Amino acid sequence: MLKAVILIGGPQKGTRFRPLSFEVPKPLFPVAGVPMLQHHIEACVKVPNLKEILLIGFYQPNEELNRFLFNAQQEFKMSIRYLQEFAALGTGGGIYHFRDQILSGSPEAFFVLNADVCSAFPLTEMLNFQKEHGEPSSFVILGTTANRKQSMNYGCIVENEQTNEVLHYVEKPSTFVSDIINCGIYLFNPEIFQHIGAVFQKNQQDMLLYPYDGEEPTNGWQRAEAIRLEQDIFTALAGQGKLYVYKTLSFWSQIKSAGSAIYASRLYLNQYHTTHSERLAPNKEGGPKITGNVYIHPTANIDPTAVLGPNVSIGTGVTIGAGVRVRESIILHGANLQDQCCVLNSIVGWDSTIGKWARVEGTPSDPNPNDPFAKIDSETLFRDGKLTPSITILGCNVTIPSEVIILNSIVLPHKDLNRGFKNQIIL
Repeated sequence: MLKAVILIGGPQKGTRFRPLSFEVPKPLFPVAGVPMLQHHIEACVKVPNLKEILLIGFYQPNEELNRFLFNAQQEFKMSIRYLQEFAALGTGGGIYHFRDQILSGSPEAFFVLNADVCSAFPLTEMLNFQKEHGEPSSFVILGTTANRKQSMNYGCIVENEQTNEVLHYVEKPSTFVSDIINCGIYLFNPEIFQHIGAVFQKNQQDMLLYPYDGEEPTNGWQRAEAIRLEQDIFTALAGQGKLYVYKTLSFWSQIKSAGSAIYASRLYLNQYHTTHSERLAPNKEGGPKITGNVYIHPTANIDPTAVLGPNVSIGTGVTIGAGVRVRESIILHGANLQDQCCVLNSIVGWDSTIGKWARVEGTPSDPNPNDPFAKIDSETLFRDGKLTPSITILGCNVTIPSEVIILNSIVLPHKDLNRGFKNQIIL
C-alpha cells in the first residue's frame, strides 16, 4: 500500500504570488483551468495501490480548502485529508510531526510532493526505478537538468552516473556544483523518519546547550521541530548508499511568482493533448477562433468573433465581447472583457472588467526558448530601483476604463482606474 503527501505551505509563504494569493490560497490558484493541487492529485490517483493523499500545511481550514477537498474526494473516490501544522515546520518537520498519520495502515512507501511545482509527475516511473536501484529501503529524489547558471538557484545533486546514487547534495550553492537539480518530488519509505528523528533529537540537545539563541525561550519546541528535508536530511544522507536520483526528461517548473503560473499553464495545456484532450477547446462553427491550446470553462460566454490563444485559460462565468483578442493569459472567474479589448501576457483577476478597446499587456517571463535546459527565473520584483518588466496582473474586482493601455503593471484588488499606467504597482 502507498500514500502521497503534498506540502502546501501556508499564508506566510507564497508572498511572491500576491495579489493573487489574497483571494485564494496559492495551492488552489487555477492553472490550465483546474486548481494547482488538482494536477498533483490526478497524478497520485493514477498510481496503482495508492490509497490515501494527505495535504500538510499551516493554512487555517477555510471554505475554499474544505470545498476543494470535498469535491476532490467525490471525484477521485479516494481519502484526501488536510493536516494542519501549528506553525511552519519546514519540509521535513511537517511530515515528521504527522508521521503517525502517514504510517497508519503501514504503507511500504509514500510520495512527498511540493505544491508549488508543475510537472508531468512521473510517480509510477519513480516506483519502478526504486525497485531496480539500490535496496528496497532507499529513497528517491526526482531530478531534472538545468543550465549551469540557473542550477545554483536550486538544490544541486551530484550522482554516480552508473548507479544514480546521490553522492553529494547542496541546496542553492554559491558556486557551480552540478546541473542536476531537485524537483521537489520524493519517494520515501518509513525509514526516513529515523533520519528526521535523529535531526529532531539533535536540535533538542542543541537547544538545551544553547537555549537563548536571541529568541524567546518559549518557542524552543517549534525550533526543534522545524526541519528542512533538503539541507538537514539530504545533505547528510548523500553518499551513504541510501539516496538515489531519478532524472526525468519530461517538463518541470517551479510556480513561485504569478508570472510562472502562465508558463506552468502552458506546460499543462500542452500535456492535455495526451491526458485530458476534452479540456482543450476545439475550433467549431459559430464559436470563437482558437489558435493553439486553450481551456474554456463551459459556463463562459464568448462572442464568436473573439480570437483566443495560444496558452489561454478562461474561468467560470467569464464574459468575452466581440473582437476581443486574448493570448498567453489566464482570465479568472467572473471577469468581463468588453468589445475589441486586447489582453496579452496577463492575469485578469476575479470579477474584473476591461473596457472597450483597452489594452492590457505584460512582458512574458519565459525561460530562454533556445536552451532546452533553461528554467523560469524567479525574478525579484525590482531591479536597480525599477519594477522588472513582467506579466501584468489585475487583482480581483479591478475596473479598467475604455481605450487605455495598462503595461507591465500590477494592480491591487478593488481598484477603479481612470487612466493608463505602465511599469507601476498600483496600490
